[in-house]
Amino acid sequence: MRKSKFSPQKIAKILKEFDNGKSVEQIIREHGVSTSALYKWENVMLA
Repeated sequence: MRKSKFSPQKIAKILKEFDNGKSVEQIIREHGVSTSALYKWENVMLA
């Protein structure tokens, strides 16, 4: 299995930006993450 290029700490930081109101478009552009990955991480963290 391929290792993620995002550490758990980095994912938490990205999700915090999302929770603080930053738009999805800004986040995916700045961090190079896909929209589906962002929402998947959010669902995993909320579970």
